[in-house]
Amino acid sequence: MDKLKALLAQDFLGKAPLLAGELVKKLSLRGESIASAESCTAGLGAAHIAAIPGASMVLWGSFVCYGVESKHKMLGIPEDAIKAHGPVSRPIALAMAEAALEKSGASWAFSITGLAGPAADAYGSPVGTVWVGIACKKNHIASYAVGFLIEGSRNDVRESAAAIAFNEILKCIEKEK
Repeated sequence: MDKLKALLAQDFLGKAPLLAGELVKKLSLRGESIASAESCTAGLGAAHIAAIPGASMVLWGSFVCYGVESKHKMLGIPEDAIKAHGPVSRPIALAMAEAALEKSGASWAFSITGLAGPAADAYGSPVGTVWVGIACKKNHIASYAVGFLIEGSRNDVRESAAAIAFNEILKCIEKEK
């Protein structure tokens, strides 16, 4: 298993609306758009973005791929890759973000796949495991996925995962300057 960064849900709880607002503002100023591919958050990230006035200028939409079959059918993630790595893994988070970017035509895409609970998965991933994938159309920004082990309730994990995804994209935008 890839190394996960340990976080307390409180580190990001309540920050998603603020980070979504900052993201909408920055993407609007840049004339860029964003798409998401969300599993354990079931569209929560896109909902936070949509709650911001002006979101229609930047939000392409969201692929809600909650189950394994939907990751394959909606995004084209090979079933054998999901079986080999597990649906909650770096390779799948990366593939989800890249597929969302390709299928949407957006400037940016993020993915969130994880285990909010109450049970662990058959691949040995503990509850609270979240992988966030980031993909961008710009050639000089390489796609990547980062994993976290978030301690907190089911909803705390989901809320924190959305905030983490926004934070990761904002860090990429800052690096471009």
